[in-house]
Amino acid sequence: MIEKLISEVKQLIIDSLRIEGMAAEEIETDVALFGEGLGLDSIDALQLVVAMEKDYGVVVPDAATGTLVFQSVRSMAEYISENRK
Repeated sequence: MIEKLISEVKQLIIDSLRIEGMAAEEIETDVALFGEGLGLDSIDALQLVVAMEKDYGVVVPDAATGTLVFQSVRSMAEYISENRK
């Protein structure tokens, strides 16, 4: 179940951030999304928050929660799994 969601989250990242020329399989599940890993920034985080709310009905209530949620694809998938409506 979580593996399917991990694949969906990878595709959500590519689609919502309009990443050209990258396949979902190329995004590593446990690599950091920000900084050294995938290299996302705060604007990317806002776009992901909106996409998660739209696609899964999941709200990221504050920056502290966001820091935990957006550590990796796996942490995003686990948060969605635990909090979706």
